[in-house]
Amino acid sequence: MSNSLVFFCLAILALLAFSVGRQRATAMAEREASALNSLPRHYGYLTAAHAVLPALLMSVLWFAFGDNLALALTVANLPPELETLKATQFDLLLDRIQLASDNRNPFEANAHVLEAASRFRRIYGVAGWVAAALIAATALTCLYRAYHQIRPRFTARKRFDRILKTILMISSLVAVLTTIGIIMTLVVESSLFFRDVSVTEFLFGTKWSPQTALRDDQIGASGSFGALPLFAGTLLITFVAILVAGPVGLMAAIYLTQYASPSVRAFAKPCLEVLAGIPTVVYGFFAAVTVAPFLSNTGASLGLDIASESALAAGLVMGVMIIPFVSSLTDDALTAVPGSLKNASLALGATQSETIAHVLIPTAFHGISSAILLAISRAMGETMIVVMAAGMRPNLTANPFEAVTTVTVQIVALLTGDQEFDSPKTLSAFALGLVLFVFTLIFNLFAQRVSRRHAVHYD
Repeated sequence: MSNSLVFFCLAILALLAFSVGRQRATAMAEREASALNSLPRHYGYLTAAHAVLPALLMSVLWFAFGDNLALALTVANLPPELETLKATQFDLLLDRIQLASDNRNPFEANAHVLEAASRFRRIYGVAGWVAAALIAATALTCLYRAYHQIRPRFTARKRFDRILKTILMISSLVAVLTTIGIIMTLVVESSLFFRDVSVTEFLFGTKWSPQTALRDDQIGASGSFGALPLFAGTLLITFVAILVAGPVGLMAAIYLTQYASPSVRAFAKPCLEVLAGIPTVVYGFFAAVTVAPFLSNTGASLGLDIASESALAAGLVMGVMIIPFVSSLTDDALTAVPGSLKNASLALGATQSETIAHVLIPTAFHGISSAILLAISRAMGETMIVVMAAGMRPNLTANPFEAVTTVTVQIVALLTGDQEFDSPKTLSAFALGLVLFVFTLIFNLFAQRVSRRHAVHYD
């Protein structure tokens, strides 16, 4: 029972239920010569919602927990000697069973694992058909009940509005709970890391070398977790990027909204926004192959020592990448300013440039600052360009000509490959994520306060 097949069947069922419910409401109103309480389509919407939503909920629960249920039934029949395995070894055994069941590990030779994989396939197949039967029975039962509830005086619109309101509330709740879950994950895992590494060493230490020993008898891998070089590299590259994107994006938005003709705007605005759709790996290639060598050669001709991998190269290309974030939102903010303000300023004798500087920009300041904040957040979270253009060497420096690395690059490096989530090396990734989250939150709150203080409002 594949996901696509189930959702396709539910979509067909929704269309069928909508059509049946609408037709029954119309036919019943004509037969009883009574006006409908709601429009015919509202009866169709309500019938489709009653038929599909319970089945959709059961489908989501199956796809979320079906594997775990089948795996639990499989584990219950494992040989007794496997029950003495450690937790990590047992988890590895479960992974091997799942890989063997999907034929993703053709080199598996353990007889117990192969037998368990075969049993898992059988159990999962039977459970899948049982789940499909239950989902189909639920959908048809709910459709039958919804169909026979339709009456001309039935308040279909109000009932459907309540269902829609509940769905919207659940969607909002999911977003909030997801945010809380992310924060709790970062806090819990970071607290485990700070049991072994002090907060002071992590925040203010100047050496980052998270190579911890994998065995008790291993030497030369004690690990240093001073993250200050990572924070400095992140801020340096972000600063260079916003120096490029801020002025260019702001001036581009001013030109497109105030000076460009409609034909020029219709051509230039989509071309500018195409930059946001280019994959970051392409920007990385461009930075590593074109921009970094150009800067290095130009610096050599001027007597400047610019590394082949530098914060300047990464920041420049990242700045180009985030220009659409600044220009598009600034464009929207300037366009939203009432035209009467601009016309009044021009009527009083102000020039167009004076009107832009003293009327439009102050009025749209909140939107402009939001655009710059979004661009900064995007730059701080970028990884691929930094890996390809700035390198991965932690370096505490304010010189943009040198190679640096960022917090996000180190998080990716720490969580790449098979890792044990009980060592300081791996847990340090969560600590880095927590600090980056807190810093971004504080920065946004501070910037919003400044934006509200300096924004100009007209009645």
